Amino acid sequence: MPAALADSALYRPLFGDAATAALFTPSAELRAMLLVEGALARVQGRLGLIPETAAAAIDRASREVQIDPAALGGEAAVDGVPVPGLVAAFRKAMQAPEHAQFLHWGATSQDIMDSALALRLRRVTQDWDRRLGDLLAALGRLAGAHADLPMAARTYGQAATPTSFGAIVAGWGWPLVHHRARLAEVGARLATVSLGGAAGTLSAMGKDGPAVRAALAEALDLADPGHSWHAQRDRMGDFAAWMAGLTASLGKMGEDLILMTQSGIGELRLAGAGGSSTMPQKHNPVGPSVLVALARQVTALSAAMQGASIHRQQRDGAAWFVEWLTLPQLCISTGRGIGLALEVAEGLAPDPAAMARGLAEGQGVILAEGLTFALARRMPRPEAQSRIKALCREALETATPLPALVERDFPGLASSAAVSLGTAPDEARRFAKAASAGG
Repeated sequence: MPAALADSALYRPLFGDAATAALFTPSAELRAMLLVEGALARVQGRLGLIPETAAAAIDRASREVQIDPAALGGEAAVDGVPVPGLVAAFRKAMQAPEHAQFLHWGATSQDIMDSALALRLRRVTQDWDRRLGDLLAALGRLAGAHADLPMAARTYGQAATPTSFGAIVAGWGWPLVHHRARLAEVGARLATVSLGGAAGTLSAMGKDGPAVRAALAEALDLADPGHSWHAQRDRMGDFAAWMAGLTASLGKMGEDLILMTQSGIGELRLAGAGGSSTMPQKHNPVGPSVLVALARQVTALSAAMQGASIHRQQRDGAAWFVEWLTLPQLCISTGRGIGLALEVAEGLAPDPAAMARGLAEGQGVILAEGLTFALARRMPRPEAQSRIKALCREALETATPLPALVERDFPGLASSAAVSLGTAPDEARRFAKAASAGG
């Protein structure tokens, strides 16, 4: 079993996310760093820091050179970063030392890597925003279609009061609306250029440093923070926390689905449920189980990212390395969670008969709250609550439906306290409307 299951040909379809993983490959990382180097030379040439002829040559070469990531691994192991090896290989590939000497002028490795990461994370968050929109639309359709489908609400694993399946779906969906809205803010902060030079002071560029940073941000369509942020990792910590929050919401959906599909309840059917190697009757809730597992993994990895936010002094290799070890897997697992939740949502089918059985189980004691408040119109509420509680005990002890016992003692009360879904249908429709409007 490999260290990262998302990289395994055997487990990748279960835990991997191809679209997200593609932006964390060595070739994608090098290509992004080359684009940053080219853009840096281009703006420095325009501002007169380096000869324009050299800037044009570097910019053109950044789009054309082919560098093998494997060839940089040995130097990266010594230097702790791949940029020195990349710059050396770039200069060699240019075959124009008179121009190549101006490559990487005044920048530091972290500037190039963080700016390149910003370019890739922008694509990641844009893709996730689209997919979250698709997921919300699927959940919205499900909530709207089943807004009035009654089922048992459960608290502490016990039947509580009636609700609707549409309201349950809305409960899964509303947090995703908020996560998607926050993604716009988190994504905007991630899309920030890094240019601070060796110690964050841009000293090699002199008074032109801030202008270079602003121009580089514009060239890459990134934000200019107005300062160096080498050791200020709050935007990465916020992103990790956002991923933990999102996958926790998806994991809650997964937990509910596991319980609603379990033997003896069976209120839902899952498309493509997994089979057993020895028990042919089994339809295992594999997708929901993966959602729960991913949520727990992302929570743990997010904690590592929060610890990595503590950088010593102006730059800190150890803390930065923790980001490298953690962030790609965080993103791949989060991407998988979003995609898998969509697959699961589109394959869900409620079983109305099973939901009706859930309401009828326990001799109808699920109606106790409604009967209590109906009786409270005839007597003080504490007394009404005590009387209905006693009837609940009798119903369970004698296997007599609670409504029948209530009708015996309080004629006409049971019929006046029909099953009420409360606000559940309205909540389901309100979510469906919000989801169809894009959250």
